[in-house]
Amino acid sequence: MSTNTVQVEREVSKGFPQGSCCGPGFWNISYNCLLNLEFRKQTITIAFADELLIPVKAESIGEAANITNIEMNKILIWAKNNKINFNEQKSKVMVISRRKGKENKEISVYMNNKPLEQVEKIKYVGIIIDSKLNFREHSLYISRKCTKLIHALSNSAKQCWG
Repeated sequence: MSTNTVQVEREVSKGFPQGSCCGPGFWNISYNCLLNLEFRKQTITIAFADELLIPVKAESIGEAANITNIEMNKILIWAKNNKINFNEQKSKVMVISRRKGKENKEISVYMNNKPLEQVEKIKYVGIIIDSKLNFREHSLYISRKCTKLIHALSNSAKQCWG
């Protein structure tokens, strides 16, 4: 029995090859400089793999928008200097607030002069975080996932049980 294998070669001029053994290490070296930028005291950066979360604490929506746009400019300057592009279509913004008033919770944050989409929930490292921090959406997501797994195991067991 013979096995045919196809070898594919491709020159990589920027970025890191998906699935390469060196990719995560190179990415961590590059990304570390971004995490060490000087941000305001209201801002922190949290990164895991190639996902970046930038929580900003502010007294009002307007202040949050202002601080976030300033920090986004720092990040975009860093990205340009390091020949890295961030996809504004994959980047989202979410307001988390304890205030129950009828305050306008619309926020305008820009990347590459394009407004980022504002969402009510976001998935970060497999956890669905919603704007009220009640994790109801995440619980429903996990419940649906477990139900699918139980049904798949049940169907598999019926075919070969006994």
